[in-house]
Amino acid sequence: MGAGAVGGYFGAHLVQAGRDVDFLVRPARAELLREHGLSIHGVDGGVETVPVRAVTADQLEADYDLVIVAVKSYGFDAALKDLAPAVGPRTVVLPLLNGMRHIDALVERFGADRVYGGVAMVMTRLGERGEIVEVGRMGQLIYGPLGERPAIGLDDVHAVLDTGTHTATPTVDIRQEMWHKWVFLASLGACTCLMRAPIGRVNSAPGGQEFTSGVFEEAIAVATASGHPPAQEARDRANATIANTTATTTTSMYWDLTHGNPVEADHIIGDLVTRGRELGVPTPLFSLAYTHLSVYEAGRE
Repeated sequence: MGAGAVGGYFGAHLVQAGRDVDFLVRPARAELLREHGLSIHGVDGGVETVPVRAVTADQLEADYDLVIVAVKSYGFDAALKDLAPAVGPRTVVLPLLNGMRHIDALVERFGADRVYGGVAMVMTRLGERGEIVEVGRMGQLIYGPLGERPAIGLDDVHAVLDTGTHTATPTVDIRQEMWHKWVFLASLGACTCLMRAPIGRVNSAPGGQEFTSGVFEEAIAVATASGHPPAQEARDRANATIANTTATTTTSMYWDLTHGNPVEADHIIGDLVTRGRELGVPTPLFSLAYTHLSVYEAGRE
């Protein structure tokens, strides 16, 4: 579900690998995809256009084996309603959203055995004409079941997703992988959005490294209190970017913020603040970032 920067990228790879794929999208997007296909502009300058089959919510007629949910978090509630007719007793739903809040909603709606957790690592954005634009060389999916008796086994899901065009990594501990990404992404997003600058510029400013370190430690503290302390390797990997003084790295939330688009503040930043409050973990820097983004959102309305 979705043919944006994430769903379009991985969905196109599945089509190219011969998988039987429908893209569930809004009517205007469906018309565009049917007429022009899905274009991926590679980081090397090449362009691939993939013919795809697009459907709208009112056209869903049958159960699917695998439903990949790749929408922005602020569109998740509507997406959950739209995709419900596609989910049968032998369907697995694989969300690729950031954070954890969506997992609770999916498990409540469909049951843990029909929900997988997923992590998408990709550097893409959606262009002005609906094309997928690669901005870096990264393409990885990490996925695994949340229930003890998944409707479709991990080996079978892996066989579908392992196309050879991106790294496909099955795991039996997907919640930990999701927390690893959330800690990194929330920290990077809070730092760059609050300071309105790439991470290297933030770290190079007076007090910058103390600030970014403080943000990172808050995220680690919430993850640890939630029962998912980040592994040292994951901390080191994340910190190599978060503490970098020269990197031009930002996040998709920063891109949206600086281009007047809606942002995923509630799902990525706000939910971390809420969990911290419930667990007795102070998050003053994340709270400040969330207030900043909430003020921005209020100004858009």
